[in-house]
Amino acid sequence: MVYNFLKISLLIIITNILVITPSLAQGNLMVLPKRLVFDGSQRSQEITLANTGSDSATYAISMVQYRMTENGGFEEITVPEEGQNFASDFLRFFPRKVSLAANEAQTVRVQITKASTMEPGEYRSHIYFRAVEKQTALGEDSADDDTGISIKIKAIFGLSIPVIVRVGDDTSTLSLSNLSLSKAENNDTLLEMNINREGNMSSYGTISVDHISPTGKSTEIAIVRGLALYTPNNLRIFKLPINTQEIDITKGALEVTYTSEENKLLATETLKLD
Repeated sequence: MVYNFLKISLLIIITNILVITPSLAQGNLMVLPKRLVFDGSQRSQEITLANTGSDSATYAISMVQYRMTENGGFEEITVPEEGQNFASDFLRFFPRKVSLAANEAQTVRVQITKASTMEPGEYRSHIYFRAVEKQTALGEDSADDDTGISIKIKAIFGLSIPVIVRVGDDTSTLSLSNLSLSKAENNDTLLEMNINREGNMSSYGTISVDHISPTGKSTEIAIVRGLALYTPNNLRIFKLPINTQEIDITKGALEVTYTSEENKLLATETLKLD
């Protein structure tokens, strides 16, 4: 007896990518803003999704939880760490699925619920946008060999943004410590530092580095925007390449400042070079 084998197309999900960049975009999806913060009496905000591609696309929307590592990476979790509060129990959003034509945009509304039951502190979850793969009819993409198995590899892309709810006064303080210089594998000069946090809220802002020459001349040699230290972490170990082409890195000092989005000084520290 001759058997006709059904050709199987296997969908392999390569990766779901968490992206945290100023121009928050992955594949053909752009999301604005790059983070939501509910602070005070605000109870509703909107997120804009834009399809920048040339084909229609559908995105499923859900909530996920992440912990931040000491090096600034993210790991998905299901149970909060000690001192960490998930925001998802106090949020609702709609719609939960968005279909966008090419170059089309749509808003997603995020609302706080049960606000009166929230204890003072910071609550954080991440809203996740995952591309939904278009369905293909069974056998439509089959190979010529009737007895073979074809494997079709496709990437399913997604991105997430943090949603933060703050209740009560911010008692957090920030400091910088353990500044030192090192060399990267490509021989670039790196400035290493510890960002330290105490209190009840996370931090988010810009790290800038200025070289102060022995004569007092100030030259900006590095800047990084969108740098966060999320609760409950009290430490982030950070390294950034600095531009040493126009300065003498063996003399003077490096002045490092950490400022908020509102340009409020969060922390500063100086590394003497000579």
